[in-house]
Amino acid sequence: MSVTLPPDYRPSEDEPFMNEKMREYFRQKLLRWKEVLLRESSETLENLQDGGISEADIADRASLETDRSLELRTRDRERKLISKIDAALERIENGSYGYCEDTEEPISLGRLEARPIATLSIEAQERHERLERTQRDDQ
Repeated sequence: MSVTLPPDYRPSEDEPFMNEKMREYFRQKLLRWKEVLLRESSETLENLQDGGISEADIADRASLETDRSLELRTRDRERKLISKIDAALERIENGSYGYCEDTEEPISLGRLEARPIATLSIEAQERHERLERTQRDDQ
């Protein structure tokens, strides 16, 4: 894509849904988010490689282990998030980005701003969650 966005551009309900500018806006937003996650992941790896557990006090060692475990779980969630960002970038490329997987209707701009990796409209997401709860309750 070779669209140049004005610095103050924000998608609007007044323009055609998922036009070139809008797609570029979300593409850049997703790429920035991915960059931040990758940077944080890299910093975590450096911290883990730098710091061996040399705490003599058992409570300090346990605390450090708990912190590391939490950090690794966070990075694992972020790794999964990067995968979802990559899938969203692929949807931008193939033209399906911004449309609900269930209904094929446009996902609201507000939802995409808040959760640019969204694949379901709010209504479809709520339906999906209700169905999940019902299935969980039946087990």
